[in-house]
Amino acid sequence: MAVATGELIRAMNYVDDITTTLRRMCLYIPSMNPEERKRLAEYLRAARGAVDTALADLDKAEK
Repeated sequence: MAVATGELIRAMNYVDDITTTLRRMCLYIPSMNPEERKRLAEYLRAARGAVDTALADLDKAEK
């Protein structure tokens, strides 16, 4: 395995931050009312596009 650059480590830390945030969010979901859950789901679905774009860029770089 190649040595990790500072840029890679920083990017991986961002992913860790996102994962931690999602775990924290999940703690509050049971206490949300249906409207709040719906709004949060819509907001999260909108963010999915950014994740998909990042994955596509990473997959492109492999080819």
